[in-house]
Amino acid sequence: MLSGLSSLFYNPAGFLMELLYRLPAILVALSFHEWAHAYAAYRLGDPTARNMGRMTINPLAHIDPIGLLTLILFRFGWAKPVPVSTRYFKNPRKDELIVSIAGVTANLLLAIVSMGVFYIFLFTTGVNQVGLELFYNFFFLNISLCVFNLLPIPPLDGSHIAQCLFLRGPKSYKVFSFLNQYGYIILLVLLFTGILSSLMTPLVNGIVSGINLLYSGLFSLLGIG
Repeated sequence: MLSGLSSLFYNPAGFLMELLYRLPAILVALSFHEWAHAYAAYRLGDPTARNMGRMTINPLAHIDPIGLLTLILFRFGWAKPVPVSTRYFKNPRKDELIVSIAGVTANLLLAIVSMGVFYIFLFTTGVNQVGLELFYNFFFLNISLCVFNLLPIPPLDGSHIAQCLFLRGPKSYKVFSFLNQYGYIILLVLLFTGILSSLMTPLVNGIVSGINLLYSGLFSLLGIG
């Protein structure tokens, strides 16, 4: 399958058609991802994101232009990080870890639900091909965002998770300081060179195949399909 960038140059009509399927999924997935961070922080005592209008599923509150562009072109991207003030937390390291995990958890749950709806439509209601494409794109995109955001590179959630778990002394502080300073550059280099896609695609496809197998097995047990 051509990457979004290759498709743009060699098959612009196909790229635009794919974008019509994928853009709604991108906006919804990013919005719920960032809302989950903000909501988790709020429930743990930090009102910062809510007060800044980030505890919402309105995509306009969360879009990062570069992250959205790379998501369209390379199928991996990010939104504006939700602001978090750990001074409000009773257990700062533990609570920050929960907030960091909330976004990818939201994407995983959305993926599981959307694949369930996809199979229901596929085997019971005879929904048209456009509807099936929309749900499958939404499923695939949420899995991609979940896996991508677990990378330990700023501004991704994985960097916050790694700091909560492994920031313990001067050596680790130097490593994370370097990543915080150059994280965006590292990500863009990995994206534009294709290294990230080579690393991530097998993992994402493996998870997608696993969830597909689980649902197909479940529907077979129920005698559907």
